[in-house]
Amino acid sequence: MMESQVFLQLILRIGIFGTFLGHGIFALAVKPEWIPFLTTVGFSVKSASLIMILIGALDILVAITVLVLPLRIILIWAAIWAFSAALIRPISGTHFLDFVERSANWTLPLVLLFLQGLPRNFKDLFSIYAKSNK
Repeated sequence: MMESQVFLQLILRIGIFGTFLGHGIFALAVKPEWIPFLTTVGFSVKSASLIMILIGALDILVAITVLVLPLRIILIWAAIWAFSAALIRPISGTHFLDFVERSANWTLPLVLLFLQGLPRNFKDLFSIYAKSNK
């Protein structure tokens, strides 16, 4: 049973890695279709282009970190960020199904977080497993 959970967590880590690496590369390239997502929340086109580079670098950092050391604080950030990135699509005028289509982007980090055990205190945020799971 333990081997299958380790394998499942590895699959989840690879999925999260792929999602955030791909998005990070697109953001570093300042994908033009993504500019309206940031201008919808008040950024200028020029600011949005600069912020996308920062977002891209952060997404790549999240991808690598989750693959190598999936700290719970990073998984929480990944879930919140991916949910927000999916939700901005219908907010900016795209179809609601664009949000639905991206549900795996934010649910995968949540599943891995639940498998590792929810943090019970501040210190738990910076670990991989709850003490009871060790």
